[in-house]
Amino acid sequence: MTKRRWIIIAILLAAGGFAAYELRPYWSSQQAATKMAPPARVVAVDAAKAVRKSVPVDVDAIGMVVPISSVALKSRLETTIVSVHFEDGARVNEGDLLFTLDARQIDAQIEQAEGNLARDRAQLAGAERDLRRFNDLIGKGATTQVNLDNAKTQADILAGTIKAAQSALDNLRVQKSYTLIRAPFAGRISAANVKVGNFVRPADTAPLATINQMAPVYVAFAVPQRVLGDLRDAMKANTASVTATIPGSGRSEQGTVAMVENTVDATTGMVTVRGIMDNGNETLWPGTLVNTRLTVRSEDAVTVPTVAVQRSQSGNFVFVVRDGVAHVQHVSVSRTHMGESVITEGLSGGENVVTDGQLLLSEGTKVEPRSRKAGA
Repeated sequence: MTKRRWIIIAILLAAGGFAAYELRPYWSSQQAATKMAPPARVVAVDAAKAVRKSVPVDVDAIGMVVPISSVALKSRLETTIVSVHFEDGARVNEGDLLFTLDARQIDAQIEQAEGNLARDRAQLAGAERDLRRFNDLIGKGATTQVNLDNAKTQADILAGTIKAAQSALDNLRVQKSYTLIRAPFAGRISAANVKVGNFVRPADTAPLATINQMAPVYVAFAVPQRVLGDLRDAMKANTASVTATIPGSGRSEQGTVAMVENTVDATTGMVTVRGIMDNGNETLWPGTLVNTRLTVRSEDAVTVPTVAVQRSQSGNFVFVVRDGVAHVQHVSVSRTHMGESVITEGLSGGENVVTDGQLLLSEGTKVEPRSRKAGA
């Protein structure tokens, strides 16, 4: 029995080994199929639509705020300061009294000139009476022609003397007006460089104070000469505009192009442009450096977020999502504007383009939109 049992066991083992050998190709193909067919990968991405819209054509530059009018106040007389009528840095209006100068010497000279004029007028009146008397006498033959001529000459001399005296008086009155220094236009005044009691004269190099016009103001900046043609056309069509923004604050002012310099800088190829801003709130301060944007015109174009545009050795491209699959689409980018790229070739508008997750993508990769968190 023991021997028969071992024989049966040996036969069963031999049959099992033979069956395993015969089924070996089947198991190998199953394992290979399992290794060669991994589950398809799906990449979560963010996407946005390519939009066709009106996009402004603009040029960015660094500009400086320049006052339209700026005046340095100086004395036209040699005298002393009697009063200062403003606070340092205050806003002044046209015609406001700013300084009063000592006018006592001029007042005395005016009184003297008025006295001389009154004397000359009295003498002229006497000479005219003599002339009339001699005219009466010459008709009666009671005087000579010489006396009449002398009377007429004296009257003419005194008339000329009166004109000279009147001119001297008018000049003194003009000099007197210089003792009251007023604001020629509205603006902001600087700190006063002189105070009450200081002696001033026309030869002084430092001004009494400086006034800058604050509204409106110029913003001066330079643009490349290639823009000049489009800019001149825009100025004729009254479509050019300028935006000046203070860096770091976000405050800005909108204006128009006031003038273009009449020559291009040969060393830089740039031309200076001045924009005029209302600046009613005094947002722009003279001397401030600002970021300027010159808008020449607007044109219809396809735009995508700039982050969607990828770069390779063959040029720019975007991933376009169609039916849940990412496809490589080569595009031509003409310019960027406020975080968007203007596409001239490759897109017609309405396509879904990937804006985040491009590093995991290739042609034909399956994608799905990312689920946004609450409040995102």
